[in-house]
Amino acid sequence: MSTPMSTALSVNLNKVALVRNTRPLGIPSVLFAAALCLDAGAHGITVHPRPDERHIRPQDVRDLAGLLKKDWPAAEFNIEGNPFHNLMEFVRELRPHQATFVPDSQTQATSDHGWSFPEDAERLRPLIAETRALGVRVSLFMDPAPEMMAAAKAVGADRVELYTEGYAASRDTSKASQVLQLYVEAARAAQAAGLEVNAGHDLSRDNLSEFLRAVPGVREVSIGHAFVSDALELGYAAATREYLRRIEEAR
Repeated sequence: MSTPMSTALSVNLNKVALVRNTRPLGIPSVLFAAALCLDAGAHGITVHPRPDERHIRPQDVRDLAGLLKKDWPAAEFNIEGNPFHNLMEFVRELRPHQATFVPDSQTQATSDHGWSFPEDAERLRPLIAETRALGVRVSLFMDPAPEMMAAAKAVGADRVELYTEGYAASRDTSKASQVLQLYVEAARAAQAAGLEVNAGHDLSRDNLSEFLRAVPGVREVSIGHAFVSDALELGYAAATREYLRRIEEAR
């Protein structure tokens, strides 16, 4: 089992693109943001290009793939999205290190639930097989449902990304310990089934260390909204170092 020391930080740059898209000036630059974060020690970059191009656009995805390949070959590129919308075109063209399959609709504001089994199994299976055949790791966005982890493995996934909004929202409530324990159990169930575990959604400087201390063997956290909010105040490099420090504190 991996330890919290091995947890990688992948910075989600969607919100940088969202700000850029409000004016036709090309600023702030998604590529420059990626470079600053990687130079400060981030282990990878995540993007979630939606069909309506509200933030990350197809050319951003291609440009980031080129940047990482040229200047940061050891950094991981994670492309998120719904494989029944536009994700697979990027997987086929760019072959990122990881594709995170997310069951979001084209109109929802942000991801808000995971895949469900057995309901989604048969339609996911051929796309997972195709993605893995291209040499791309598959992570499935999942609710913290321990009983579904074996099914996620059976359909062909390499990893699951635990959807952590429930954890973040519960921290100041009477159910905080109960909710966190559910994530612990989901991670253990995933690992028992042979899956590796990622996590993301509403993780922040305030709650990241606690989550990683409790939940065993998290390989990667993907952080976007809170990270970019912090970067507006601290700068990209300082925000990156702060999140890396929170990961180190979880040892």
